[in-house]
Amino acid sequence: MKKNDIVTLEITDVTAEGNGVGRSEGMVVFVPGTFTGDVIEALVIKCDRRYCVGRLEKLVAPSPDRISSCCGAFPACGGCVFRHVSYESELKLKRRWVEENFRRIGGLDIGVERIVASPAVDSYRNKGIYPLARAADGSIRAGFYARHSHRIAGLTHCALHPDFFGDIVDEVAAFLRDENISIYDEQTRKGLARSVFIRHAEATGETVVCVVVNGGGLPGEDRLAGRLRRFPQVTGLVINVNRTEGNVLLGEECRVVSGKGYITDELCGLRFDISPTSFYQVNRRGAELLYGVAQEYAAPDGGLLLDLYCGAGTIGLSMAHRAGRVIGADIVPSSIENAVYNARRNGIANAEFIRADAAEAARELQARGTRPDVVILDPPRAGCDASVIESVAKMAPERIVMVSCNSATAARDAAIFASLGYSPLRLTAVDLFPRTGHCECVVKLIRAGSSQ
Repeated sequence: MKKNDIVTLEITDVTAEGNGVGRSEGMVVFVPGTFTGDVIEALVIKCDRRYCVGRLEKLVAPSPDRISSCCGAFPACGGCVFRHVSYESELKLKRRWVEENFRRIGGLDIGVERIVASPAVDSYRNKGIYPLARAADGSIRAGFYARHSHRIAGLTHCALHPDFFGDIVDEVAAFLRDENISIYDEQTRKGLARSVFIRHAEATGETVVCVVVNGGGLPGEDRLAGRLRRFPQVTGLVINVNRTEGNVLLGEECRVVSGKGYITDELCGLRFDISPTSFYQVNRRGAELLYGVAQEYAAPDGGLLLDLYCGAGTIGLSMAHRAGRVIGADIVPSSIENAVYNARRNGIANAEFIRADAAEAARELQARGTRPDVVILDPPRAGCDASVIESVAKMAPERIVMVSCNSATAARDAAIFASLGYSPLRLTAVDLFPRTGHCECVVKLIRAGSSQ
């Protein structure tokens, strides 16, 4: 098999990136935009000694799970990978992925007891980040990256976001053009405007627009604020300063230009202030289901609950009514500021928050002699640092509940906990990211000898 060959394939599996898997002449061929059960003709566009990559040329016989995509940008845009299959089929696949990761990566004999579906499969995201670029003709492009690239696909209206997000981004791009403001170039690392970041509160309707800049601010910021007033949803304009040369999306410094610099949303019956740099689940109604599973597993009744990677305090505070005491920790200053205020505004007096990374906080609490009854871990996609796992295990909580958006790293971390005396007891998958290749999971681990 060689590049530019046309091959006929039966798709027998799908990868976590949403690529269909077929075989021809004993060689594995990955083809985006296909699904198990498809029979296709594919153009081979890349060959390696171990595998090939193909491009769908003709759908010979469709999978029974296939549906028509409602998005014209699919599959060029790198966001969605399952626009072409039924949601029921997507859920079955994600459940299998979580289970296989715990068995294959973690070496753990635990099944997924259920997968919780998202209440909505479209318009569920409350956050959008739109990179900016200067096109060859000099126009400003805003949108999302194409698959496996930093080339902007040019789409501003996305089916996963509220429709008005795209209108706001178009207005910001028009302002940048009218004001002749330079656009950041990743190659030269020159230019001012880098991206547009929108955060929306589904329950209250509040929306903050944040323009990320490679400098101290934007010329004509007040004029931009005036232009955004035509959107009744917009309650604030913020400038985020990001002078880093890498792929970090947001800098640490935020400055309010007009209105509120944060959104106020409702989650699990509580009200939360969320700043642009604070972690907040992108699917609010899905997050309520996720936190319900976490609370069921944690069962913090009357005990001390330690919430590491706490963000704005949403998980710990949602369980505070059942806990005797809550301690949360996060490294992001604005997150801890939000968490402290969120506890106060909701009348929660049994919660305290520490500004520290998870490993530092765990060591500090261990040195204090603090012994939590249950520890909640909600780490980033990379999972927990080894020192966090070791420190948590040394505190000897009865239960550990890990919430993760990456079941592969969750499985790895659960295996390390198992080696330290914590056995996985229950595992649930929760789909907070319909149409994408991502899925949350919640795993409950119990200390050896515990009756919990």
